Amino acid sequence: MQPDWQQFLTAQGAIIEGGTVQHFGDVTAELTATAKQSVLCDLSQFATLRVSGEDAQSFLQNLLSNDIREVSATRAQFSSFNTAKGRMLATFLIWRDGENFLLQLPNALAEPLRKKLSMYVLRAKVKITGDEIISLGVSGPLPSSLKDCTELTPLGVSHIEKLATRVIRLSETHFMLCTTPTQAQTLWQILASEAMPVGSACWDWLNIRAGLPVILPQTQEQFVPQMVNFDLTGGINFKKGCYPGQEIVARMHYLGKLKRRMYLAHVESEIAPQPGDELYSEDMAGQASGMIANSAAAPNGGYDVLAVVQIASHDAYSVHLGSLQGAVLNFGALPYSLPAP
Repeated sequence: MQPDWQQFLTAQGAIIEGGTVQHFGDVTAELTATAKQSVLCDLSQFATLRVSGEDAQSFLQNLLSNDIREVSATRAQFSSFNTAKGRMLATFLIWRDGENFLLQLPNALAEPLRKKLSMYVLRAKVKITGDEIISLGVSGPLPSSLKDCTELTPLGVSHIEKLATRVIRLSETHFMLCTTPTQAQTLWQILASEAMPVGSACWDWLNIRAGLPVILPQTQEQFVPQMVNFDLTGGINFKKGCYPGQEIVARMHYLGKLKRRMYLAHVESEIAPQPGDELYSEDMAGQASGMIANSAAAPNGGYDVLAVVQIASHDAYSVHLGSLQGAVLNFGALPYSLPAP
């Protein structure tokens, strides 16, 4: 987190650890507010990579699961970078800044992925750098300064000239704002007059409720994109050309039968579920039947999770956290439809 920005947030009452806003003094009240009213989050748990140069588009087109040519001044997209075996190394939210492409991903993966992607540059006219852009999240009834953004479709992008800010609609009720370090403090003060500042975990909960997975270090190389519903949320283009893992991803789509899907669930547990935690059900004879992808504290207690689970286990058996004696996952409905098995 930039020192000036951290100092500003601290002055607003933020409790910051490890470069991420944990809360503004009352975690329970902030979670409750997130479920009921307008809230404002600093998104420093994420970082942004800037991909620039005249070959930037073709470079990304050859590496990512989505069709990068569809990213425009008014359209963002989700995409993934996979191994040759089709296993996800990172999920990205991608948008444009002029001729450049901005890729948002978790802070912990930013530098390793920058180095990994740079290995593919070779003779291409491409530069991959970290970017100092500051991202904020707003959810609930929009502040008056953002009312025009209610007309955006999901993943639509709007540019607010007077605030030097891009707004990306992620779901029906939550939006991400990307601005410059010089404008961020002014933007925060405008938004905070109508939205309650909350910690980063509240944004993580909103992403979970929206069914939007984020690959973290604990879950790298665990899932093919379809397992985390990237085929349903627009993170894969099955008509584009080759990219790492494309053959596996395409074969599963056209010829295979997907055995695991990502589901939304609630779990009452004394210990917080963690990404990478294994799940068990009686039908799997002692083998794990799934894995936690993302987890966050829920406003009414317990935890909400995105869990990748064997479809057969989800449909017919109780699924438990950690062991067959562990807490039971109570599955709920995602905001988008899952295909029939």
